[in-house]
Amino acid sequence: MKFIIDDADIEKVREIWDLYPCDGVTTNPSILAKSGRNPYEVLTELREIVGKDGELHVQVVSNAEGMVKEAAVIRERLGENTFVKIPTTPQGLKAMKILSAQGVNITATAIYTPMQGFLAAKAGAKYAAPYVNRIDNMGYDGIKTAMDIHDIFENNGLNTEVLAASFKNSQQVLELTKYGIGAATVGTAVIEGLIKNAAITSAIDAFVDDFAGLVGEGKTMMDC
Repeated sequence: MKFIIDDADIEKVREIWDLYPCDGVTTNPSILAKSGRNPYEVLTELREIVGKDGELHVQVVSNAEGMVKEAAVIRERLGENTFVKIPTTPQGLKAMKILSAQGVNITATAIYTPMQGFLAAKAGAKYAAPYVNRIDNMGYDGIKTAMDIHDIFENNGLNTEVLAASFKNSQQVLELTKYGIGAATVGTAVIEGLIKNAAITSAIDAFVDDFAGLVGEGKTMMDC
């Protein structure tokens, strides 16, 4: 499973990218709005962090014809391998068909139902992004929806992967990791909680204390 950061806070993304084994960064208009900065300034910095080979996902906001034009500008300014995020609506599906024929990397977003995922895949999307926690908040099962979409792709021979989004805790991420979905994009706060555990901290503190008792305070294996 690819592991992607869902944030546009430059310093936080830089920190997570440095520490964790990540594959890219996703953004959306709401995430970019939190920065209060010009979108392309933020996106250019994110591209520098992930490098030319890292995945960067950027969302369009027009109708179908406008989405196609936006996609061209996004790819020109951020690289042709940038994933263009398109909402899975009738207008979005129209844009996906046009752009996929041009070889554009498409991430179908705002997915709440398996049928949306199926139609996005048929329209040429490389990723389909179900909103796990938002689906839960509607009274349905977000994890099961993501799994169902994954199975639909597998059973129909569709060359599309699930990019699960909208997580509130590490357990949701774990369930989809075990299932083997294609990718998950996770907020920085949830990422930091993935291995935050008092037992881990306690064990490491004990190792440090025991080693200090053996060779001296502040010394490491370089000082023995």
